[in-house]
Amino acid sequence: MLEEILNSLGESVVRIYEPVEKELEITRYLLKYRTRPVLFEDVEGGRVAGNIWSTRERIAEFLGVKREDLLHFIADAMESPSPYKTVESAPFLENSTRDFSLKELPIPKYYPKDGGQYFTSAMVIAKDDDGFVNMSFHRIMVRDEKTAAIRLVPRHLYAMWKEKAELGEELEVRIVVGNPIHLLLAGAVSTAYGISELEIASRMSEKAFGRPLEVVDLGGIPVPVESEFVFEAKITPELVDEGPFVDITGTYDYVRKQPLVVFERMYHVDNPIFHALLPGGYEHFMLMGLPKEPQIYASVKKVVPKVHGVRLTEGGAMWLHAVVSITKQHDGDGKNAILAAFVGHPSLKHVVVVDDDINIYDDREVEWAIATRFQADRDLVIVPNARGSSLDPSATKSLTAKWGIDATKPLEGKEEFERAKV
Repeated sequence: MLEEILNSLGESVVRIYEPVEKELEITRYLLKYRTRPVLFEDVEGGRVAGNIWSTRERIAEFLGVKREDLLHFIADAMESPSPYKTVESAPFLENSTRDFSLKELPIPKYYPKDGGQYFTSAMVIAKDDDGFVNMSFHRIMVRDEKTAAIRLVPRHLYAMWKEKAELGEELEVRIVVGNPIHLLLAGAVSTAYGISELEIASRMSEKAFGRPLEVVDLGGIPVPVESEFVFEAKITPELVDEGPFVDITGTYDYVRKQPLVVFERMYHVDNPIFHALLPGGYEHFMLMGLPKEPQIYASVKKVVPKVHGVRLTEGGAMWLHAVVSITKQHDGDGKNAILAAFVGHPSLKHVVVVDDDINIYDDREVEWAIATRFQADRDLVIVPNARGSSLDPSATKSLTAKWGIDATKPLEGKEEFERAKV
């Protein structure tokens, strides 16, 4: 599947044919070509691709929507998940083995202080005793030939694992690598327990391609047929060191005790491509940030009827900073929008609210709105000692000062704030 996707992207793909080492050298290329897909044909004998989904425009074009409508596309799938289809075969089933070593696969070590080689684009699929199927992103640090440490934050997979671990049992999972963007976006959404991300991906597939998501039953767990690599694995109750690791802000996360994963069997397509998601790169920004924009949009829309767009900015790692476009009906709407944005994405640290005549995808226009429509003594909102993001190195025990800029025109005399036109 990744081969077809990369071929469809044409000349935008940077193809590297000379041998490349998986430790640090991949990172240099991905940093050099931040917005372009890069395909490495020889990473110590394997194939690797990165920066595949590093721009909004590329994602939107693949899904057949406008850039501005991506948040509505994702929101629709979250609100109206649809069943996936179970089929009998998948390309990755053609190659199956227990005789493999994680150390020998083209799994990169991205930065000098990383704890080891890291799966960064891997999604983990698990099923609980009631039949609920969860799919979510987790970084996985390779320890040796068959074991790794997995980072579990206290969400759905963590709850599944903890229930088993308290009984001294292992959680059986499937780990998938190399999936198309609708699966990656679905795996990154935050939704209620009991709503399967596979069904969200199926809704996206129906809207974009006119067909439901196809899966195969692999030992009782559904696995997307559009996967380059699939691993049968178990998350054990044992805790081991995980980290350091460079997260979305480009700074190192610290070492934690995290569950040990035992890998048992590997499947892959013919001539597979390993998806290398550069930590702190634009592709990382897109996959973490895009699914949060619909949440901010929905939250702001509860207090301001006309919301035109939401953008988590690349300068804020598409996690900490946002721009929201509204049409004001009352002079307090800008400040209400600021507070609602913080509710919609609790990790948000800074938000700028602008009028609908400002292009939120153009940083110069946003700065112009701040320069000409904002006064700090009346338009600045500060929320001290709020719960923020653990990924913000400036926060103290995840407590941060949140601040918002109301860069909207006042309703009275707003014509004085209009840009001249010809």
